[in-house]
Parts: sequence; structure tokens; C-alpha cells
Amino acid sequence: MTASFVIYIDESGDEGFRFKDGSSEWFVLSAVITRKTEDLEVVKLVDRVRATLRKDPQYELHFRDLRHEQRLAYINEISQAHLRVVSILMHKPSIYEQEVFQQRYRLYFYAVRYLLERASWYCRDHPYDQDVHDGSAEIIFSNRAGMSYDELRQYLNLLKTQSAIGAKDIRIEWSVVKAEQIKAYPARARMGLQIADAVASSFYFSVQPRYGFVEGRYVSMLKPVVYSRKGQYRGYGLKFWPREIEGTILRESRYDFFRNDYGL
Repeated sequence: MTASFVIYIDESGDEGFRFKDGSSEWFVLSAVITRKTEDLEVVKLVDRVRATLRKDPQYELHFRDLRHEQRLAYINEISQAHLRVVSILMHKPSIYEQEVFQQRYRLYFYAVRYLLERASWYCRDHPYDQDVHDGSAEIIFSNRAGMSYDELRQYLNLLKTQSAIGAKDIRIEWSVVKAEQIKAYPARARMGLQIADAVASSFYFSVQPRYGFVEGRYVSMLKPVVYSRKGQYRGYGLKFWPREIEGTILRESRYDFFRNDYGL
């Protein structure tokens, strides 16, 4: 049996806490979920975007390097694709015990936990072809310099053990997430990672102010592919952490698009 899904994961922002020295306020981790049998469509999507933007067929798409109008064309293609996206948006200044999350990999691993919880729920609730596929997911990370993916696998196995004995409120669907199916590639090697980069960057631009402004148009366009359950996006395809930051999102007018488009 083979995996039923592929989950592509990339990030935007940084994990630093030295805000006066240039650390981003936000760290965003995003997943793009596709069915394994439809993974070729991801390649075709990237090819279409390259053609639209008149880029070389081998050009590696980096969302940050594109002009605004090029980004719109890219996001428009993603918004019509047969895939789902999940994003975890972490506001680092609002974290109560910042010193804890400055430890090696701590913030990143915590974001991975939240992301895989939600991605695994989606996969669990959309099974198919059980005679051929086992309902699990191939989990593909964009390769990070200096990252130990063995440590990430160990972390997930620890979470699985803790979940089994009820030690913590861990809600990963373990029939979907298997540590041995975690892999890491450069974005040029797997087209889905380039889409995950676009999604993560879109959500990052929607929350990280530049010159006092945020850019919400990309996120509004992505709504058709953001994971929801019974019309509820918050807590599924869209999670803000820590919870206290939701008050800021609800209050400030520059985040109106989250309230209007996602019902926050």
C-alpha cells in the first residue's frame, strides 16, 4: 500500500525574538495538501504559472521575488486548484514564555505539531481507494539549512507516545502522520514546495506590517482552497497562536479581510 496524500510544508518569517534587531513579529508555517494520485497536477500548475509569467521552464518560483501583479496571477492559479491549504500564524511578541521558545527548534516544532494536527484531520476525513492507499500522507518539508529531520521524527514519535497515554492534548491523526514518511527536499526538486512557499508568503504578508500596512489580497483570493469544516476556517485551515493575538486581529481595521472573508 502507498500513501493517499502528499503534504508540502514551507515557512515565512523567522524564529528570532530580537525584534529591535530585525526579527519578524510573525512566523508562518503552511501546508499544501494534495491527493497522491493527483500530484502531477501540482507540476502542471507550476508550469502554467511559469508560462503565464514568461519564465524559463526550469525557473524556480519564489513568491517574494515576484512583482505584485505576478503574485496575483500565481495565487489565482492556486485558488482554482484541487488542493487544500493550512496555515499556522504565530505572533512571537505575544508569546508569554519567550525564553522557552528561543530554545533550539522549539518554536518550529510547535508550529509543526499544530500544522500536522489540522492537515491530518483533513486527510482523515477524505479517505478513498482503501484497497490501494492506506490513508497516510507523504510529508515533504522544504529543506532548511542546519535542520535535523531525525530530531523532528523523534519529536513526532514522542508526541505519539504522549498521545497514546493521554499525557497531553495532542490531536494528530496518527493513521495519517507517520514519522518515517517525513522527507525534505529543496524547492526546485518538488513543485509542491514552490506552491507551499507562495501560500506561506501570502499569509505572512497578510499579518506582518511593512511601513504600517499589510497585504490581504492574496489571502482573500486563497479562500476557496483554505481548509474549513462546516464553514469554519478558524482552528482548521487558519490558526492564530497564541490565542491572545486574535483580539488584535479582531480590533484593527487593517485586518478587516480576515473578518470579512474568514468570519473571524
